[in-house]
Amino acid sequence: MKDKISGQLDLTSLFDPGAAPAMIKALTLRGDHVARDDDVVCAVIGTPTFGDTAASASAPAAGIARELLKGWRTHWVEVAARIHGAYALAIVDARRECVFLAVDRFAIQTLCYRADAQTLTFSDRADCVHGGGDELDPQAIFDYLYFHMIPAPRTIFKGVRRLPAANGLLVDRQGVREIRHWPLRFDEHHRQPFEASRDAFRKLIRDGVSEELVGQSRVGAFLSGGTDSSTVAGMLCDVTGEAAPAYSIGFAADGYDEMEYARLAAKHFGCQHHEYYVTPADLLASIPAVARHHDQPFGNSSALPAYYCARMAAADGCSKMLAGDGGDELFGGNSRYATQRLFEFYHSLPAGVRARIEPLCSDDSVLRRIPGLKQATGYVRHSRIPMPDRLQSFNLIMQLDPAQVLTADFLAQVDLGEPSRHMQATWSECRAPSLINRMLAYDWRYTLADSDLPKVRGATEMAGLAVGYPLLSDRLTDFSMALPANWKLRRFKLRWFFKEALRGYLPDKIISKSKKGFGLPFGVWATHNPALKQLAEDSLHSLARRGIVRADFIATLLAEHLPAHPGYYGEMVWILTMLEQWLQGRDAQKAVE
Repeated sequence: MKDKISGQLDLTSLFDPGAAPAMIKALTLRGDHVARDDDVVCAVIGTPTFGDTAASASAPAAGIARELLKGWRTHWVEVAARIHGAYALAIVDARRECVFLAVDRFAIQTLCYRADAQTLTFSDRADCVHGGGDELDPQAIFDYLYFHMIPAPRTIFKGVRRLPAANGLLVDRQGVREIRHWPLRFDEHHRQPFEASRDAFRKLIRDGVSEELVGQSRVGAFLSGGTDSSTVAGMLCDVTGEAAPAYSIGFAADGYDEMEYARLAAKHFGCQHHEYYVTPADLLASIPAVARHHDQPFGNSSALPAYYCARMAAADGCSKMLAGDGGDELFGGNSRYATQRLFEFYHSLPAGVRARIEPLCSDDSVLRRIPGLKQATGYVRHSRIPMPDRLQSFNLIMQLDPAQVLTADFLAQVDLGEPSRHMQATWSECRAPSLINRMLAYDWRYTLADSDLPKVRGATEMAGLAVGYPLLSDRLTDFSMALPANWKLRRFKLRWFFKEALRGYLPDKIISKSKKGFGLPFGVWATHNPALKQLAEDSLHSLARRGIVRADFIATLLAEHLPAHPGYYGEMVWILTMLEQWLQGRDAQKAVE
């Protein structure tokens, strides 16, 4: 795979005043835009603006690297806090004897790196960072099985790290250190009349869509039929003054198809609507390619339908797609936000009352055998789990028991507590008073930066398209952080402000619908389609031969668990299949090198 930004630096030369100028002169950095002076060079990818947003946005795109160099001379590492939009950048400075890497607020653009005392190598892809071999990290494999992706800063490769969202990396004589350049500060005391907030909100979305159209010939929109994608598709029609192209994916499987809502939104806004129904044959054709496109194992099952959606848009002549990602995570739209609020109510009970209740809810309590009371004891038990571990109370691999899933040799190489510590560190980054804002900030890391955005980025890259996220513009993000917490989650009503602000713009049926998105009926299909079932079985048995997963677990999973509960166990079959397909791709690549 080719990377978009990359470089390899001899740090010993950089830290040598006599050798540094020559090294800078000879240094080759790859990026969309590169600018250099005698003692400093900058490479950048993405669509950033710098400083005065209006003035910067009107400047030629090729000038952004030059603008960043000017900003670097004045602001040094603080330059990242003044950059807006999606970007990844690298600056090598001989005078200051340092290297600075940075990515945007949500890691829409990414950077991975390997650093030792002599060399720094970086790329937007983990599999393109060379210099220390490509040994796999067992802990990263376990993290993948736990999260269904590998959260930054770890990558699948030992010694290669991925910059977390909103972070920079400074490499100088003092060493290597990551620096967060965008603090998570929510203004929970801000008050503004609803009407003024609604009007500002709608304008910000419209502006975000407008900015994504600059320099593009034909722009389309993903359209699942949910509030986010419908809003983006509608605004695209409004901004262009035309019937904008919108692309939807359907499934011929009960409980998975949302084409009804996509058609409703398309008709309401007058979109050019294009539909495609993904089939088991499509999965057979694309699972290996999608798995191997990513720079490390990636288990978000929506990656397949997103790819077919993007491919349909590319065939229709689009140069760019607009995605609705971010609405749930900025404005409180995920069902778990209401669920966790319910659990938090338990902690408002007096301590003495809780002390009397909790012994009655133990594992051996007779109440757990009484219908009705069993649910009540379950509520107490889950409420007692502290955040954020409570969010993973039903984690798939932990429910199945790692010792029953993974081989003893593999388990000996991993720390089962590492995911919990990672989550706790992420949770602690945000100091917002309200539960909803802390959960939103948590999801900006795990749901957006490490899962949903790589899914859409990978799908559009494979189709040869650019992608934009109007709902993740910096101005709309700042706006969301200044909304009252109870405008995001009003008692148990999700994204109250978002829906009320768009009432009259979106069809009422879409505002009131439950969220699904481009979910994939893989488990259901894998039990009924012989060819897909064979692909899954071959993949899982091959994975077992690698010594990661127990062969007896694979046999039971395929013969008993999957047929009995395809919706639940299909997720485990999927993430194991995608892991093995990625590993097979890596094996094939190594064979030709």
